[in-house]
Amino acid sequence: MATKHHIYLVPGFFGFANLGELLYFGHVRDYFVAEMARRGVEVEVVQVLSHPTGSIRTRAADLYKAIEASAKNDDGPIHLIGHSTGGLDSRLFVSPGALLGDDIDVEPYARRVRTVVTVSTPHSGTPLATFFLGLFGQKLLQLLSLFTVYVLRFGRLPLTVAFRLGSLLTRWDEQLGFRPTILDQIFEQLLGDFSVERREELVRFLGDVTHDASLVPQLTPEGIDLFNATTVDRPGVRYGSVITQARPPSLRARLSAGLDPYAQITHTVYGFLYGRTQRMPLTAIPLHTPAQTAALVEAYGAMPGPQACDGIVPTRSQVYGRVLAAVRADHLDAIGHFDQPAHSPPHVDWLISGSGFRRLQFERLWNTVVDFVLLET
Repeated sequence: MATKHHIYLVPGFFGFANLGELLYFGHVRDYFVAEMARRGVEVEVVQVLSHPTGSIRTRAADLYKAIEASAKNDDGPIHLIGHSTGGLDSRLFVSPGALLGDDIDVEPYARRVRTVVTVSTPHSGTPLATFFLGLFGQKLLQLLSLFTVYVLRFGRLPLTVAFRLGSLLTRWDEQLGFRPTILDQIFEQLLGDFSVERREELVRFLGDVTHDASLVPQLTPEGIDLFNATTVDRPGVRYGSVITQARPPSLRARLSAGLDPYAQITHTVYGFLYGRTQRMPLTAIPLHTPAQTAALVEAYGAMPGPQACDGIVPTRSQVYGRVLAAVRADHLDAIGHFDQPAHSPPHVDWLISGSGFRRLQFERLWNTVVDFVLLET
């Protein structure tokens, strides 16, 4: 009888895996199922439902519930693939001695884990989390959560909304603060486009982002230091990472994003996030092994500098274990959220960085991940 592999896709920061048809990992899941079938491998691919901004411990407990619900009837190997913060959830889950709750016995499942793949994960933190700790950052975080859901549902933001946000971010000043009513008005306008049922679902989801933001301080370069000091690798598990580096905001990047007003305005949002992500303290940049360094140099032509990032996470913060792929992409490109509407189903982009990442690069990247998952089979 063929071995059944269990693959768990763990969403990142404010992951919306629990919002009906809006699948965070939709393209990744489809690719995995098709590729495993082509290779004759029996597989079950599960998208984990995680608290959007709950603590890493809470989210690792969510991962446990997903595994316990679907993998308890056999002893097949388990593989964890985490995007962004989902990579940290996965590392904690397999860490020997991890305590996720009084009634949770992780060990029967953790010892079945064969691979942990992290994608664009802030293993050394991200300065953007520090920004989100402020009042403006908290408001903006909730709004960006809604933006992501809206674009994936309708294809793009209304131009009036995009113009207002772009103008706000362009004129915003850290000393002068902001007018919260503007963000509230944008929020209400976007929610108004959904059905009553979906609006209530979104309000609950965004309420979680507001009421439990335990994750945010844990993702600062200072906060992640404690996580790394207490979370250790499990012997026998193979760890691999996918690295993303996007173009810095520039005239060239704006031109590559196209002349469409919507693309230009949302590129302003990307530029705002990029500017806060590139402020990584030099002391927080980790040392890499010779093999990791060689992989980065081969992929990018030179070692990424301390300011290199994907718009959300510093590039060198993402390195962990074996570097499986290092690509020119923004934070959401690697999981299928880039601009290629002609593909079926369409790829939809909301973080328009001008990276040029497309379906061909997507398939090459995930084929490498499949090879890594099946390395010992």
